[in-house]
Amino acid sequence: MEAANIRVVLASIWAAACDNLMGVTVEPCYRTPEEASEQGLTQLAYYEDLTKDPHFTIIRGRPGLEDATRSDRYQLGLVLAMEGADPIISPKHLHSWVERGLRVVGLSHGRTRYAGGTRQPGPLTQLGCELLAEMEHEPTILDTSHMAEESFFDALELFNGPVIATHSNCRAIVPTDRHLSDEMIRAIVKRDGVIGTVLYNKFLVPDWKQGPGAKEQVTLAHFVKHVKHICEVAGDSNHVGIGSDLDGGFGRESVPAELDTVADTPKIAKALTEGGFSERQIDGIMGQNWLRFLNGALPS
Repeated sequence: MEAANIRVVLASIWAAACDNLMGVTVEPCYRTPEEASEQGLTQLAYYEDLTKDPHFTIIRGRPGLEDATRSDRYQLGLVLAMEGADPIISPKHLHSWVERGLRVVGLSHGRTRYAGGTRQPGPLTQLGCELLAEMEHEPTILDTSHMAEESFFDALELFNGPVIATHSNCRAIVPTDRHLSDEMIRAIVKRDGVIGTVLYNKFLVPDWKQGPGAKEQVTLAHFVKHVKHICEVAGDSNHVGIGSDLDGGFGRESVPAELDTVADTPKIAKALTEGGFSERQIDGIMGQNWLRFLNGALPS
């Protein structure tokens, strides 16, 4: 990350449900809210331990964001983002997570106690409505990635705070419920949110399957295709960024041919140039769009 001059990341807190339908086998997995909370708190403690090294900091507000992006030294700023809200035992427990630095909350992965999710459609639950009401009173951002479409629109109707999709691609290109329909993209843009485009080959190209030679079948031009589609739906390039998902449980064999490590992330800029984007647009997509959004959404 230092080699790529990456200064700010959305740092995932993700507890694995034992009955998840994502085809992911993870141990430990949770069956109860208490087990989910234990997993989430263990991951939170990991990020807190990282900050004993001065090269890491947890970004809690705008001053931390500014500090992490200073040009006179390198520091990696972590914006803590929960992916699937089951580790929050009940809405009244949200405050204790926020006190320890949580700033982004996604209600779903698959279905959770709060909302429908990927491969498990459905509306917000009553508990989900209550959690969104609590989020209104805390400095939190709603992440719509993985939310079932019905839950997505329920949430946007109820929640008046900042909204993003940390790591989602275009359903118009890869037609599964894991990705955003054009209507969902327009709804996020209307809220002045940002959509992070994923570098996972399976999310870039329909029916891609890992295997010998499969990595070379996908290039950053496929990533740019999703970026362009979001820009076309949005009417500008101000609402799209990198949502790499490079902590998502897949390795370099499953990302575009030009990428071997996260240090290769700057190569995206060259692909965007070849795709016809201007220097100003590229600066936005490579990071400035996220920084603008976070500067407005994080507390002072």
